[in-house]
Amino acid sequence: MKKQIAEVIGTFTLVFFGAATILFMKDQVGLLGVSLAFGLAVVAMVYGLGAISGAHLNPAVSLGAMLAGRMSTAEMLGYWVAQVIGGLLAAVVLMAMGAEVGNAATMIGAPGVTAALIYEVVATFIFVTVILGATQKGHATPVAGLAIGLTLVMIHLAGIAISGSSVNPARSIATNLFDATALGQIWLYLVGPLAGGALAGIVHKSGQTAA
Repeated sequence: MKKQIAEVIGTFTLVFFGAATILFMKDQVGLLGVSLAFGLAVVAMVYGLGAISGAHLNPAVSLGAMLAGRMSTAEMLGYWVAQVIGGLLAAVVLMAMGAEVGNAATMIGAPGVTAALIYEVVATFIFVTVILGATQKGHATPVAGLAIGLTLVMIHLAGIAISGSSVNPARSIATNLFDATALGQIWLYLVGPLAGGALAGIVHKSGQTAA
């Protein structure tokens, strides 16, 4: 249960601070500030909780880890439940603070559905590849958390205008669930990140086998 509790706390932190920045501070800090909020939340949780659960904070990361041979299917499903709970708790707290959580939903941008789906797949593939590579046994370094967080910053900087840059089904469920328009698009934010995470896990495992 310690791992699942850590994932609840970690995903709560990611969604809470990321969405709070969008809801309360976007006009002051801009897209760079929003991108940094998500990235820095990941950095904090990797160093704070990584030793307990690996600080996945994201069902796509857990799927990649499972397919890379780092966890069982049952453990992955437990992580998924914990991550969704953590995200939803963050949404509830934000609503208790008076925020309209739907305004923090990830939305398909002007380039359209195809571009958004492609971006979510590619960006999640890169993100999970970095995570698996930076944390692999025998090669993990003290700056792994920084590399992971900065990768998420890069992903948000490039993709907010394309897809809202979710790359995380737990985040999308937590925010899109409270927006009628976004709810109709939520399939993209489940399919895209999970496909990207799965591909990263398969490629990572094949690379390890070849080595």
